[in-house]
Amino acid sequence: MRFLHTADWHIGRKLYGYELIREQEDAFAQISRIAVQEKVDAVVVAGDLYDRALPSEDAVKQLNKMIVELNLKLKKPILAISGNHDSAVRLNTGHEWFKETQYFLNTTVEEAMTPIEFPDTQFFLLPYFQLFQARNFFEDESLNDLTTVIEKIICQMKKRFNSEKKHVLVAHFFAAGSTKTESETKIEVGGLNAVPVDILDDFDYVALGHLHDVNALHNPKVKYSGSPVKFSVSEAKTTKGVWIVDTEPFQIEFVPLKPLNDIILLEDNYENLISPRIYTGMKESDFVAITLKDNAVIPNVMNNLREFYPKIISLTRKNQVLEIPKDEADVFELDPMKLLGSFFEDMTGEKMTKLQEKWATDSLEYVNGGEMK
Repeated sequence: MRFLHTADWHIGRKLYGYELIREQEDAFAQISRIAVQEKVDAVVVAGDLYDRALPSEDAVKQLNKMIVELNLKLKKPILAISGNHDSAVRLNTGHEWFKETQYFLNTTVEEAMTPIEFPDTQFFLLPYFQLFQARNFFEDESLNDLTTVIEKIICQMKKRFNSEKKHVLVAHFFAAGSTKTESETKIEVGGLNAVPVDILDDFDYVALGHLHDVNALHNPKVKYSGSPVKFSVSEAKTTKGVWIVDTEPFQIEFVPLKPLNDIILLEDNYENLISPRIYTGMKESDFVAITLKDNAVIPNVMNNLREFYPKIISLTRKNQVLEIPKDEADVFELDPMKLLGSFFEDMTGEKMTKLQEKWATDSLEYVNGGEMK
């Protein structure tokens, strides 16, 4: 059979405060088109459908719309699991009738033991879980590390293997030898650390979620799809996409997605950055991460740059600031609150709120022994 492997949709996620609804909807539209064009028999979503355990109403509506489009309108079976960002209980609400439309969603270890059957392939859907859940399932309090638990789970799964079919594992964890980006939440807590890839050898393909870069792991049959949208500056140069997997004969193909609005990295001095030859060649809707090469202090730099790059998500310095302009030297004559207010506005592009001013004033009074000096 042929299926599409995607993961880490993180519906409801923001990029440094900017909404990603349009970017996520556009990426989903591309995934749907690929599913139709490639004539896949099913779509695998390997966890983290939502970005939060308590998604907003808008996020719930957005994901529901996507599932309806893919499953009910396009008639594509969906094989999904909950990830570490999802609330397994909330995501599982209504699962009793999901299977009637071939929407297979597993949120517990117990459910993973029963394969989803297709004519020539068995899918084992293993959601993200915590060690105590595995201890409860196996009734074994001695289970203290993820590798041992995964080995026991695979042992149970192999008892259900049909020797005449191919076997696919869908899971959400950190595989040993993988590399991370800035946007993944660590799950190496309480023993949930890296899983050795060699214990997965009994499967013909392992569709993983959790890491957002398709190149996070280089293994011919164990793959991360990566997220369909870029969620951090560290992902600026990564290519997003989905895997198309054929089980017999086995072959895989990575199909890239084109970002609606990309993350652009700029490294230059201030004068060049405000030159038309640079900013006029860019989309205003793109997200921009800037590294300044200047050594000098530049007053109100964030606000000034936003006149040319409206969606700045990061502003850093390549070198340490070495000098202070003479016309700025009198800044040190300001009282502490005015100095703090000026600094806050330079860094954030916004003025301090009344509450923030009160916190700062109270803190200064405390440091100064109860009176401002």
